[in-house]
Amino acid sequence: MSDQPLENVRLRSTLENLPAYVPGKPAADDGIVRYKVSSNESPFAPVDAVRDAVIASLDGAHRYPDAAALALRETLGVKHGVDPSQIALSTGSVAVSGDLVRAVMGEGDEVVFAWRSFEAYPILVGSHGGVPVPVPLTASGEHDLAAMAAAITDRTRLVLLCTPNNPTGPSLSTEQVEEFLAQVPDHVVVAIDEAYREFHDPATVLGTAGIFRRHGNVVLLRTFSKLQGLAGLRIGYAVAHPRLARALGQVTVPFGTSVPAQAAALASLDPAVQEELERRAEWIRSERSRVLHALAGQGWELPVSQGNFVYFPLGEDSAAFAEFADARGLVLRAYGTDGVRATIAEQEANDLIIEVGGAWRER
Repeated sequence: MSDQPLENVRLRSTLENLPAYVPGKPAADDGIVRYKVSSNESPFAPVDAVRDAVIASLDGAHRYPDAAALALRETLGVKHGVDPSQIALSTGSVAVSGDLVRAVMGEGDEVVFAWRSFEAYPILVGSHGGVPVPVPLTASGEHDLAAMAAAITDRTRLVLLCTPNNPTGPSLSTEQVEEFLAQVPDHVVVAIDEAYREFHDPATVLGTAGIFRRHGNVVLLRTFSKLQGLAGLRIGYAVAHPRLARALGQVTVPFGTSVPAQAAALASLDPAVQEELERRAEWIRSERSRVLHALAGQGWELPVSQGNFVYFPLGEDSAAFAEFADARGLVLRAYGTDGVRATIAEQEANDLIIEVGGAWRER
């Protein structure tokens, strides 16, 4: 067997132009007190009851997890008013999105999504031989639904709607989504990615339950990574109509959701835990409002965010702003020459977002 590098290995040609996913920058260990707000993680550790459930589950970690995740799917089915068979689980909503791409898209088929939106979308599509169709956001960081509808062709198999939109923050209303769906052919799947739903103002949050019931081509994507604080355990799910739900089960990785992840997710759905999570969500909403109000007072004009983050549309100054913040102990997420995102985190970190924003304006 040769010990030489395998320079002649044949890789798929589509990988040559495929962008790499860039995770949030970690905080440097250089003696400066730093706050990492470059990833949309929860500032709270899992609720004690969830932690206890994870620890207890480790006694069974020598066994494969329940591939059907029946207990969790039954509980989620009750939550969403669907049969448990309509719940498809995987390792985070990004993995469910990948399953969705594999289930509906063939070589050369198109997937339409807003841009800039979740960074994994073009990677998932391109890595499976599809054609990403990014549609620019409006000047206020919102989905341009008219342009997205116009971008649908005979090759379109999937449309991705991220609401609230990551990284800019604006959300879609029920009326907007219904008007959009009226323009989408019934055979085109429309995925509503609501990874940040729990941070939305409850009075105006998207009525996805009704939308799902009324439209057979709609699938909902959810995650336990954000409010529930289970990002490190990797678990998310889709709510799909029966035919698509079966297809998602066919293409997902077997035993993808681990024993601890299933235990944590199930414990997170307990009513008492849900009450605590809602208190946490309200605190984050309050902090987001405080940060946005303070930044507006400094002269910033930022998108109206309904996520657990705020977005600075700085264009060419994005990298400079991220470096400026890093030198002051705040690790942000820069998106090329589009903008910079800051996660709402610990109060001290949120205070520093305001401080850095003010210092940048005054420099």
